[in-house]
Amino acid sequence: MSQTMTPDLIKMLAEGIRELNFDATEEQIQQFNHYYELLMEWNEKMNLTAITEPEKIITHHFLDSISCAKAPGFFEATQVLDMGTGAGFPGIPLQIMFPQQHYVLMDSLAKRVTFLETVIKRLGLAQVKLYHARAEQAGRNTQHREQYRLAVSRAVAALPVLLEYVIPLLKVGGRFCCQKGPRWREELDDAEKAMKEFNVVVAEIRTVDIPYTDLKHTLIVFQKTGATSFKYPRRPGIPSKKPL
Repeated sequence: MSQTMTPDLIKMLAEGIRELNFDATEEQIQQFNHYYELLMEWNEKMNLTAITEPEKIITHHFLDSISCAKAPGFFEATQVLDMGTGAGFPGIPLQIMFPQQHYVLMDSLAKRVTFLETVIKRLGLAQVKLYHARAEQAGRNTQHREQYRLAVSRAVAALPVLLEYVIPLLKVGGRFCCQKGPRWREELDDAEKAMKEFNVVVAEIRTVDIPYTDLKHTLIVFQKTGATSFKYPRRPGIPSKKPL
């Protein structure tokens, strides 16, 4: 039996989007409703998300994903890479909200990609592309290496590892927006060597409050200042085992 968003959840979502200083049409809210239904349905068959409380899906997944758009310069890119998208976060909520952008959702698990294929078809998101690959493999694929002006990612890995995953895929001058929690300063210090190795600098840092929660996410925006050495990314599994 499908689970749909209640009127209270719909109101929470719409008001939360306004609190982030964006607006959603009725059609967009309906797309979120379809997404919610599929997420709840498929999560009973496979582990898509540990968050199953209806209100937290709205706050910790939908609104939290949309908050990425608060990053400075976010709308300068027409094509956006979502690295390690999982169940589609933040890429699907961002695509729903900002259809003028086109998203490439990358994930290493085939089952999650199958779920996303269903989401894309149900929501009518024809402009979304899926890429089933490990980040280390994608970074050496000439169709993707240094092809993106903007990449986004949520809690995929520690910063030194995440930079090795993402930066090879960015054009020189491109930006990477990642969400980090309360340890962001410590992670940034840990990433100092990786930043030098991958020719990136911190362009912007912005803290965003997530509506209806006490969550504060820090958006760290990196800018790529030079080409990535062909040494990177290293072989699958090495970045996480031996981070720079």
